[in-house]
Amino acid sequence: MKQDNGQACRDINARLREWYARPLGRAVASAEREALARLLPTLFGYYLLQVGDTGDDWLTDSRILHHVVMSHGLDQSAGGVLQGLPMALPVRSDSLDAVLLLHTLEFAGDPHQVLREVDRVLVPEGHLIVLGFNPYSFWGLRRILGRRRGQVPWGGRFIGCNRLRDWLKLLGFELVKHQKLFYRPPVASDRLGRRLSFVARFCERWCPVLGGVYLVVARKKVSTLTPVRPRWRPRRSLSAGLANGSTRNVHE
Repeated sequence: MKQDNGQACRDINARLREWYARPLGRAVASAEREALARLLPTLFGYYLLQVGDTGDDWLTDSRILHHVVMSHGLDQSAGGVLQGLPMALPVRSDSLDAVLLLHTLEFAGDPHQVLREVDRVLVPEGHLIVLGFNPYSFWGLRRILGRRRGQVPWGGRFIGCNRLRDWLKLLGFELVKHQKLFYRPPVASDRLGRRLSFVARFCERWCPVLGGVYLVVARKKVSTLTPVRPRWRPRRSLSAGLANGSTRNVHE
């Protein structure tokens, strides 16, 4: 079963990478990167994990010292990129300062388990960043009208912001930021997309809930019932298998 889950995750990751390379995917990526460029410099710490490998660096603007990208697989490390499953992160508990879920929940067989894993690996006051597709938008309508099994992103399960917020609240997270992005209708043609730019401008100004993508930031709250380990630890390691070469150091 674990092998099956690993293969399914690898297939989805590969299809998502292919989709990001197409015109519509590139347009979405541009909007998402712009939002992350404003957010990431405000977060600090030692380790930032990106779950989902698109082949590009999404963490350039982060001030967190060590960037780790996790591709979906079963081996602990390969080619300088951490390998693992979102529902069983190969990372020690209380070791990460921030986690970016890059359209991970939509394709997870058990999104609740993914969030529980994020809760496990984050330090107290650590941040979770979620990029997801908004089901209550033109994108959600496109998914309903033309859903095909295995097709990315339309074959995924779009999760609404309110539902995600409820899940995070149950885990003890505090919502820090919620933002809608990319109001252009999901048309594959760049030319047609530019012609529909007036729709995007209208929706962004008058119907902001219709953004096709959302960015959610939540903070893991500190429990007052048990002692908390110090926030800053100079030699915190992610796992026994990550001592050599799995992290991308941006500041030495």
